[in-house]
Amino acid sequence: MQAIEPHSNTPGPDALAAGRTDSPPLAFIILICGVATIGGFLFGFDSGVINGTVTGLQQAFNSDTAGTGFNVASMLLGCAVGAFFAGRLADRWGRKNLLLISAVFFIASAWGSGVAAGSAEFVFYRILGGLAVGAASVMSPAYISEVAPAAMRGRLITINQIAIISGLFCAFVSNYWLAQVAGSAVNEWWMGYNAWRWMFWVEIAPAALFFLSLLLIPESPRFLVLSKQTDKAKAVLGKLYGAAAVDGKLSDIRNSIAGDHKPRMRDLLDKLGRVRKIVWVGIGLATFQQLVGINVVFYYGAVLWQAVGFSEADALLINIISGAVSIGACLITIALIDRIGRRPLLLVGSIGMAVTLGLVAFAFTNATLDAGGKLQLSQGMGLLALVAANAYVFFFNGSWGPAMWTMLGEMFPNQIRGSGLAVSGLFQWGANFGITMTFPIMLAGIGLAGAYGIYTLFAVLSIAFVIYLVHETKGLELEQMQG
Repeated sequence: MQAIEPHSNTPGPDALAAGRTDSPPLAFIILICGVATIGGFLFGFDSGVINGTVTGLQQAFNSDTAGTGFNVASMLLGCAVGAFFAGRLADRWGRKNLLLISAVFFIASAWGSGVAAGSAEFVFYRILGGLAVGAASVMSPAYISEVAPAAMRGRLITINQIAIISGLFCAFVSNYWLAQVAGSAVNEWWMGYNAWRWMFWVEIAPAALFFLSLLLIPESPRFLVLSKQTDKAKAVLGKLYGAAAVDGKLSDIRNSIAGDHKPRMRDLLDKLGRVRKIVWVGIGLATFQQLVGINVVFYYGAVLWQAVGFSEADALLINIISGAVSIGACLITIALIDRIGRRPLLLVGSIGMAVTLGLVAFAFTNATLDAGGKLQLSQGMGLLALVAANAYVFFFNGSWGPAMWTMLGEMFPNQIRGSGLAVSGLFQWGANFGITMTFPIMLAGIGLAGAYGIYTLFAVLSIAFVIYLVHETKGLELEQMQG
């Protein structure tokens, strides 16, 4: 697709003479993007809450290692399906409507996961939540990218990553607090229910807030143009960019849509029937983000640190520290992503993750077994593992965490954005499922050192991927993206 030169948003002389600047209402844009990021918050909370419930699930459902791994990873099957179909359904029903549906699923999943009496029931509700997470993971950044000005799009989408990490952080804090007041995650707490069940129910409140807030924001103007709702598109564009810019933006969006047909999966292929290069890049970004093993830290952090001698309380506290480090890294990214670009952040992140993951693997290589057969780290190796693991989390959340979602939300041309996000999301969550499902198996087989050695290898490979295949998207209007 050829690049389209964007119309200027600068008001003309008549507007200036009349004293009308029609400047974009920044507060309104930030507000509606903020609502969309609640989806990211729930994405993070739903992903992180499982961290403190693993022991409770094992005892309540009497599950073995493989069963526990599937209970934890089952949500990711829903995520893959939700991400794949969300892009296509959003092209048919709208971005806002898909987010509304995901909010309903978040509420149902939070309630059902807490009341589940067995593994099958629990898995059903976690898959339902996965559908919501998958949809929100691609639709929240996509919605933000379609309403935000190019000059600040990266920062606004990065706020979605902060929302994701904030959701993880709040889940970790909530889990820690509930485990403390109950004495343990497996102990009974309020109304006779185990603390681990309340860990899931906490999510109902932000999910309800998400649903109610979505009722107040407009539909994406680019979807409205795609669905030929021109009058509604003009109204939304006027609110976003000012009346003087409406005709120019409308023309840019129309010119960027190839042909006269609605978006379809076939558009992902070029004229020779081959998958477009931009689609492969999207798949690569989505897959490498998971193959470096970040969600092992988020899903199994408590199990991981207890495996090398930390108490349950200390392990849950380490999760909180990791969440705080993640938020700090994202704040730095907000300041840099629209200044230095996405690609440099990805490259620095890949190098940093390769080094820090290698150090974590080295520390775990030096673990010994105590009299009870549990792994133990010396004080020096324990400190190295803890510092290196949090440095790894910092590098990830300062680069691949936000930059990958930013690029997926903006890199595809308008015609294939829904389909491109669908395929990339499917691979992203598929890789996430594979990593999450295999970690307990690798822990029992090749140990922590072997598992982190594999994640280190993928971090090294991601360096070459960024250098040779990833191109910068900083500062480009969505209508300038080429496929």
